[in-house]
Amino acid sequence: MCHLLSSSQLLAIALSSVLSFAILPALSSGATAPRNESNTDLQALLCLKLHLSNPPAAAGLLSSWRPSNGSSRFCSWPGVSCSKAPASRVAALDLESSGLNGQLPPCVANLTFLTRIHLPDNQLSGQIPPEIGQLSRLSYLNLSSNSFSGSLPNTLSSPSLQIVDLGSNSLQGEIPPSLAKCPGLQKLNLESNMLGGGIPEGLGMLSNLSVLLLAGNSLTGKIPLSLGSSSSLAYVQLTNNSLTGPIPPALAASSSLQVLDLTNNNITGELPPSLFNSTSLQRLALGKNNLAGSIPAISNANSPLRYLSLSENNLVGTMPSSLGNYSSLRLLSLEGNYLEGSIPGSLGNIPNLQALHLSYNNLSGTVPASIYNISSLTTLNLAVNYLTGSIPSNVGFTLPRIKTLIFQANLLDGPIPPSLANATNLEVINLADCKFSGVIPSFGSLANLNQLILARNQLEAGDWSFFSSLTNCTQLELLSLWGNIMQGSLPSSVGSLAKSLQVLFLKDNKISGTLPPEIGNLTNLMFLRMENNLFVGNLPDSLGNLSNLTSFRLSQNRFSGQIPISFGKLQQLNELHLQENNLSGPIPRALGDCKNLLTLNLSCNTLSGSIPKELSSLYSLSNALDLSYNQLSGQIPQEIGGLINVGHLNLSNNHLSGSIPNNLGACVHLESLHMEGNFLDGKIPNSFVSLRGISEIDLSRNNLSGEIPEFFESFDSLKLLNLSFNNLEGQMPEGGLFQNSSEVFVQGNTMLCSNSPKFQVSLCSAPKSRHRRTARNLKIIGVSVAVALVSLSCALLRLLVAFKRSKRAKQPDDHPSCKGLEKFSNGLSLHTFVGNAFPQKIGEVLDPNIIPESEDEDEGTDKKTDYESHATVGMRSCIAKLVKLGLSCSMENPKDRPTTLDVFAEATAIKHAFSELCG
Repeated sequence: MCHLLSSSQLLAIALSSVLSFAILPALSSGATAPRNESNTDLQALLCLKLHLSNPPAAAGLLSSWRPSNGSSRFCSWPGVSCSKAPASRVAALDLESSGLNGQLPPCVANLTFLTRIHLPDNQLSGQIPPEIGQLSRLSYLNLSSNSFSGSLPNTLSSPSLQIVDLGSNSLQGEIPPSLAKCPGLQKLNLESNMLGGGIPEGLGMLSNLSVLLLAGNSLTGKIPLSLGSSSSLAYVQLTNNSLTGPIPPALAASSSLQVLDLTNNNITGELPPSLFNSTSLQRLALGKNNLAGSIPAISNANSPLRYLSLSENNLVGTMPSSLGNYSSLRLLSLEGNYLEGSIPGSLGNIPNLQALHLSYNNLSGTVPASIYNISSLTTLNLAVNYLTGSIPSNVGFTLPRIKTLIFQANLLDGPIPPSLANATNLEVINLADCKFSGVIPSFGSLANLNQLILARNQLEAGDWSFFSSLTNCTQLELLSLWGNIMQGSLPSSVGSLAKSLQVLFLKDNKISGTLPPEIGNLTNLMFLRMENNLFVGNLPDSLGNLSNLTSFRLSQNRFSGQIPISFGKLQQLNELHLQENNLSGPIPRALGDCKNLLTLNLSCNTLSGSIPKELSSLYSLSNALDLSYNQLSGQIPQEIGGLINVGHLNLSNNHLSGSIPNNLGACVHLESLHMEGNFLDGKIPNSFVSLRGISEIDLSRNNLSGEIPEFFESFDSLKLLNLSFNNLEGQMPEGGLFQNSSEVFVQGNTMLCSNSPKFQVSLCSAPKSRHRRTARNLKIIGVSVAVALVSLSCALLRLLVAFKRSKRAKQPDDHPSCKGLEKFSNGLSLHTFVGNAFPQKIGEVLDPNIIPESEDEDEGTDKKTDYESHATVGMRSCIAKLVKLGLSCSMENPKDRPTTLDVFAEATAIKHAFSELCG
């Protein structure tokens, strides 16, 4: 027995972080003082208070837990109940939804008379203390809907335990086999945790177990064969796990089982006939598994089954007519299988059937008339089958309770019955992808209508009165009428549709006239698709009021005028498609404010002006920017490199000029780049070396010059490179995709050559010995350029220029240097001297040793070949490039000079070209 503690000792313990261990059944094995058990409970409760807390919003429940003169006064504390015999012992803790947080301490085990712990719906965390297993009188444990983590204690094996509810936590590990040692266990709830492993076999042998809830975990393995052998088992829910194997025979044949839910596992095998002839089963849910075979015949006409779901399996064969024997059935779901044949008319014999789901099968034939006479039906879903026939004209009277009617993707035809307007409970009508025809009837009496989907039929608008009637459907959120043959003008009543409308699809019709400005009243609209119609006129400014739009498509119409500046207010927009209209004027800079755009397509219009640099700030553009087939002019903004996430960039077939921005290489996510059909000049940027994930590059029909960069050889993803009809020169690369002429197009570049005849350009050939001295000199120059970039501006020109013997100039030394250059008079400099001669008279100022020689006399001029002529042209081209590089490096203003990186890249390219000519 432990000694009584003084008040000072109690205070010290209350302030200690280890109070949970301060009150043990015995502080010392040698203690002999009498034990004050009520005081032990008091100290345990104070320990609980120390480890738990609750916010003031919960009325400070724990703040009232204060010791008083009477040691048993804790029995009146909120959430605490005491037993009558022995007197004043804590028997129950009931603190549901009290806003408690903190961790459950081990000292709870000191409440040795506890029979009930009820703490659900709080914010308790940490591990469940294993000391709870020491509470031998505990019969009820409910810690559900908290944030407990860690593994389940393997100490829960008390014979007294009847209810264990630990659902909706974050428990991990496996289910401890010790739970199978609780012979009195009646309910075990471990659902919605993160438990793994298998289900212990011993759980199936618990003779008193009635409810087993293990849904929403990661359990694996087979369902225990013993499960179902107990005559007490009534409720088994194992949904949303990864269980495998067949349904155990004992479970299928259980005479006490009322609910079996195995939805969303990997259960295999065939359906046990005993399950379908059970005398006790009320709910059978086996959807989303891998069950095969056919549906067994039903012989029990008195089955209590109310809910049957076999959806999303691999069931085949026909639907047995004996399904009509389930007279108590409320829901029948067979969707998502491979069932064929006709729908049994016997289903009409089920008097209280409320939901019938037969979609996504291979059912054919007509829908039995008896189905339309099940007056209790609230949901009828027959979508995606091969059903034929028409909907009865009186369907709105025979299905008065219908809420959801889905016949999508069948072969049904005929008119849509106007009587549907009498089924005033309708919330969803989906008759899309059928062959319905005629004028759309009025649905204005359906006040609860939420979705009306009539897309892809042959429906007509008539006088559009049906559309105006929809203004009475104040709950409407989705209206899809696309893919029909509706003609005429869209009425202004479109602006009076429900404020709740989020989706409006009218695309692929023949709607003409102007777009009513009243459409701007639909401020909750998120998806607006009207493409491929005959709309004309200007785009209303009021469209800018649709601030919740995420998808906006008006392409393939005849809209004219300018794009409204108000579109810049559509800041939730993800995609804007205005292509294939007659829009003109400039692209609004305000579109740069649409910071959530993923796709912007303005192609195939007559837009003019320059590309606004504000578009380059749309970092969100990860799909595509398409401005092709317009009349845009000016240079491509240098800021375009800011589109670092764009996947497809198309600026083709405009009037763009200038060079391709070097920083376009920063767009490393590019998959396709199209700039063909412009007036772009300059070289292909070296920064393109970063575009290694690109699959298409089309720069054809421009004025690009220079050589084809060799780094394209290493682009493994590149499937199309079109550089045709430019002014490219030099020898083509030969590796990588250049080995496949079906992926590379270079025709129309007259100064380009290849070693292969398949590219439709001139054939290259190696220069002969008469060029070797020139090549040797140029190789030396190329090396010096590459390693001496700092002195390039003077060294290059000094090396290349031949000064005439005169009073103002000397012959160049063998080792030129900046200090050795003679000064020019009259303000003339080396830069201006060479610049004035470039390019037409450059031969007059170059060193003769640099210029390729003419043929040796003994060879004769008649021996010249195309081979030699091409090599001479190639060398002269390289010399011109080298002179041009020297001029650019010697510009007076440093800002006008190229960067060191650009100089190095160009010099290396020239050196490589010389090496190729030299062989």
